[in-house]
Amino acid sequence: MRNLRNIGLAAGLALSVSVSALNAYASEPTVPPAPTPFPAEGKINYVARDSILEFKALPEYHEPDWVTEKYVKTGKLPPLKDRLPKEPLVFKTGNMQDGIGVYGDTMRHVIGGRPEGWNYGAGQTQGWGGIDIGLSECLTRTAPLFQVEAKDTEPLPNLARSWDWSSDGHKLTMHLVEGAKWSDGVAFNADDVMFYWDDEVVDPNVSPLNGATPETFGVGTTLKKIDDYTVEWTFKDAFPKQYLYAMAYGTFCPGPAHILKPQHPKYSKNTYDQFKNAFPPEFMNMPVMGAWVPVEYRPDDIIVMRRNPYYWKVDEKGNQLPYLNELQYKLSTWADRDVQAVSGSADFSNLEQPENFVASLKRAAEANAPARLAFGPRLIGYNLRMNFSANGWGNPDERGQAVRELNRNEDFRKAVTMALDRKALGDSLVKGPFTAIYAGGLSSGTSFYDRDSTVYYPFDLEGAKAELAKAGLKDTDGDGFVNFPAGTAGGKNVEIVMLVNNDYTTDKSLAEGVVAQMEKLGIRVVLNGLNGTQRDASQYSGRFDWLIRRNDQELTSVVQNTEQLAPVGPKTSWNHRAPESGEVDLMPFEKDLVDIVNKFVSSEDNDQRASLMKQFQKISTEHVYNVGLTEYPGALIVNKRFSNIPQGTPIFMFNWAEDSIIRERVFVAADKQAKYELFPEELPGKPGDKGPMN
Repeated sequence: MRNLRNIGLAAGLALSVSVSALNAYASEPTVPPAPTPFPAEGKINYVARDSILEFKALPEYHEPDWVTEKYVKTGKLPPLKDRLPKEPLVFKTGNMQDGIGVYGDTMRHVIGGRPEGWNYGAGQTQGWGGIDIGLSECLTRTAPLFQVEAKDTEPLPNLARSWDWSSDGHKLTMHLVEGAKWSDGVAFNADDVMFYWDDEVVDPNVSPLNGATPETFGVGTTLKKIDDYTVEWTFKDAFPKQYLYAMAYGTFCPGPAHILKPQHPKYSKNTYDQFKNAFPPEFMNMPVMGAWVPVEYRPDDIIVMRRNPYYWKVDEKGNQLPYLNELQYKLSTWADRDVQAVSGSADFSNLEQPENFVASLKRAAEANAPARLAFGPRLIGYNLRMNFSANGWGNPDERGQAVRELNRNEDFRKAVTMALDRKALGDSLVKGPFTAIYAGGLSSGTSFYDRDSTVYYPFDLEGAKAELAKAGLKDTDGDGFVNFPAGTAGGKNVEIVMLVNNDYTTDKSLAEGVVAQMEKLGIRVVLNGLNGTQRDASQYSGRFDWLIRRNDQELTSVVQNTEQLAPVGPKTSWNHRAPESGEVDLMPFEKDLVDIVNKFVSSEDNDQRASLMKQFQKISTEHVYNVGLTEYPGALIVNKRFSNIPQGTPIFMFNWAEDSIIRERVFVAADKQAKYELFPEELPGKPGDKGPMN
């Protein structure tokens, strides 16, 4: 196959386009325009990391009276002190916006996802919208770090209550919570951690839901059990504290080994597909370490979760958390989530689809509005990612391979980014001071963003067409679309298939805008719209040319999932992975990005880390590693009856707001409580039983 990267000069000569003429058309690279001020942005109250929680024993413990009366006194449950760890996790009162809470009520969610089942570690979604966050607990926790001072930022302890580094920094000993139990009363210990590592993360036939791979924790990293409550990590690099972030949601959240292990192919006659699907959404009372347990599922209707009687966290008065007895998830659409939260028929939403901003603001401004809106910084961004793998990931056909060669051509990438009218894309979503031009790379809402290190190619359609010519592309059949050169993909029109998530209106709207603007450039883009799970499967298997992707944690917090910024391993990048038994075919500038990311991960010097990210931003945007589209703020829509919602909570930074607000601490004052519980005074039943215990 003819290599498109080597034909730019010949094609330029054939088209009689001189270098000087090309340069005359192209706009000069510059810095992005400064975003319009957004006065509605909420302000965060910054605190010290150690002011949030600690592990300690308390003189006495309490639970809802109905739990004691109906379940402890009747022998259905052990006493509370026997259900808690020796030293439970204690949330400090000073970090609670409204202080110690009271028991009762429910939080009603609306989501657009649908559950595949409860086997998170094998790749099954529970429907998103905060369900998995309510079920899962991980070794560390990062969501509340949005409020921690930058100099003090390090993941919070969680299932790993503490850790110690060896003197050379290559070993990390983690001490697990001793005496914590799964929601069915079975002890949590190192066996659960090792099953997740050995049989899900390391097993190449299993793909955990949020994409954890061995490389997520460092190439060559190993993990072993020391005793029931101690595990030891061994790293190639010294003191790679960066990986503590990867041990938080959603890449190190172990499942119940006593339930999962018997279904795994290593320990049974099951296939991997049978293992993955062994716990369908109809399987109720799946054991969890989270604050609530799934007890009811009705297809296309609702998921209900009830309080976990073995939950291992308390407040400073010894009240076992959570305060809320029930979580509900109505299965609808993502757009309906905002509508219902604003109207008061749901209680919480991440207002992240800008199409709903204006109507939501107007409703929230009314005196009788049941909900309030709290906007955060511009941390929601969208980018276009090109498949850079030219050596077989996803087994592309001749057309697909030719597109990948184009994707690797810098002139082609510059043509694409220069042909995008980003202001028009933003205005198509919402009018007003919400959206801002996003050149690509790091989000402008992160503390690591540096505008002067960001290379922006302004909208210039004629200049973009000149860049296409430099890439060796011209319209040879006169139909308005450029063709592959003769001998490549039959000389047909350059046709690109773009993967898009059908679950979100914003994703589809931006994708349609890109299609229209690329048509003006002379490139035909065809949408492959899939729902979330199908879309994820296509992306992870490399079956795409381009994709529209909402910015992930590595672009918003930088310190979390940092390895996903570049292909530092065979599976760390979203859009450039290695085929089976192969290596990532890095472009020269990607090698620089990989080197920067590796240095960032191993560095403990804050000034050096800031400098490294400036270098990353310059190289990434200069070479158009990802094509930025637009960015805008999100807002929390919260029913006014809820207390302990931290001020300035972003809807997404280290994690989604459902975790950032620390829902187990959220409560409803007694005089504001309503009768929304569907299973009042009931607790989860045995795993696999239908419905809760009553």
